Formats: sequence, structure tokens, C-alpha cells
Amino acid sequence: MGDEKKPKSLGVWPTVKPFVNGGLSGMLATCVIQPIDMIKVRIQLGQGSAGEVTRNMLKAEGVGAFYKGLSAGLLRQATYTTARLGSFKILTNKAIEANDGKPLPLYQKALCGLTAGAIGASFGSPADLALIRMQADATLPAAQRRHYKNAFHALYRIVGDEGVLALWKGAGPTVVRAMALNMGMLASYDQSVEFFKDNLGFGEATTVIGASAVSGFFASACSLPFDYVKTQIQKMQPDAEGKLPYSGSMDCAMKTLKSGGPLKFYTGFPVYCIRIAPHVMMTWIFLNQVQKFEKTIGL
Repeated sequence: MGDEKKPKSLGVWPTVKPFVNGGLSGMLATCVIQPIDMIKVRIQLGQGSAGEVTRNMLKAEGVGAFYKGLSAGLLRQATYTTARLGSFKILTNKAIEANDGKPLPLYQKALCGLTAGAIGASFGSPADLALIRMQADATLPAAQRRHYKNAFHALYRIVGDEGVLALWKGAGPTVVRAMALNMGMLASYDQSVEFFKDNLGFGEATTVIGASAVSGFFASACSLPFDYVKTQIQKMQPDAEGKLPYSGSMDCAMKTLKSGGPLKFYTGFPVYCIRIAPHVMMTWIFLNQVQKFEKTIGL
């Protein structure tokens, strides 16, 4: 009988699988990258060079200081990366179906990446806010510290003290940056895998590592201009007459372009790339390992 030969249905698993895999790979990558990210935040807050920050943290706060805010980082990946990688997989699968099963051109992958980035950032903004506040808390004067116990306590306090909408403070620039980052990260990874495997004949491990490195570079290259503008807006101070240098993000972008040209947006690119690329690479490598493990157990 034809019905007897049909494979056993796995229910909703095929639908949720890309989201579960995406979130899990992002969370594993965060566990590895969290100490680097913690040092980066302290450097941005003006506490010295990487070496000085590391020594001071070990001396004053111990090894545990490097994992402060880990719960918020994991929650961010469980929302942001779950949504963006899962959405990207669903969107590209639908696009491939519409393309009669043929590989997608780069511009279609880029559009899928833009959309997935916006979806992911919208879901991940509250956890991102909690993460930033928890990481920065130890650098504030004692009277100003919030003393969040974990990510859920931070979210509860933010809602209680500032209202529900406060969870999406600064979400606009965050979403735009995430769209650019994910366009570069997701589209370039898929394109690189095809190129390394089909054109160069690389094996699986070399393909994943090579495509991950390319993805990390393009994620950095696509998002830095938006990150540069966001930083300029966040740190601007009024002049003697009380006038701010920029009226908004677009004004900042146009004035930067006029004064320094396009390359001005890439100020500090090597340092920025070192910040962004490792997490991108680790996410792809862990995703590949998760998928391989699922195959071995028949998922």
C-alpha cells in the first residue's frame, strides 16, 4: 500500500528546526565570545586598552567578571539569532521553491538577509538593552548602579520602572544596523559555500571555515557605516550655544560624507572586524556541527 511507504511525520519539527538550530548555535557562540565582548564594552567605556582592562578585571573582580551579563547575552541569542537564522532559512527555502529549485542569485539572498535581520532585531531588542545595561553596570558610580541579578530581572525592572515600550529604546538604529549586518553575513555565507564547494571543490570543513570567515568580514563591512553613525549620534554634545552637531542620523551621514568621504564611515574597521567576525564565524561553525549531530540521530 502506498500509505505504508510514507515516512513517519515529524510534526512541526521541520518548521521549527531552523529556529532551534539558529538559536542554539548563537548561544554556543556567545559562551565562547562573551569574555571578548565584555572586554570590548569596558574599552568603549574608556577603561583602557584590552590588556589593561583584562588585568584590572581579573585583579578587582575575578574570572567571573568576564561572564557578567551572560544570561542576557544568551537570552539575546535565544531571541535575535533564533529569529534571524530561522527566518532566513524559511525565506530562502520559499524563494528557491519560487525559483523552480535553482540556486538564488546574490541579490535575492541579500533581500532575505535584510528581512531576516529586521525580524531578528525586533525580537532581540529587549534582551540587547538588558545585556548592554548589565555589562555597563559595574562601571557606573555606586549610587547609579541598577544591580540587575540576571536578564529576566533586568527586563522586569525596566518594565516596572520605565514601562513596556522602554524595552525597545533605540530599536530604530538597532534594526537598521541589524538589517545591514545580516544582509552581509547571511547572503555572503550562502554564496561562499556554493563557490567553495562547487567551483573550488573544497571539503566540508574547509568550506565551512572559509565561508564563515568571508561572512564575518562582510557582516562587519556592511554594518560599520551604520554603527559609525549610531555612535556619533549617541556621543554628540551641544556646543556653547546649546546646538547639537547633527539633527539626526541622516544629517550625520550626509555631513560625514561631505567632510571625510565614504571611507570616513570605515574609521576603525580592523578593530570593529575583530569584534564582529569571531561571533559570526563561531555561529556558523556551531550551526554546522548541530546539523551534523541531528543527522546522526535522524532529525
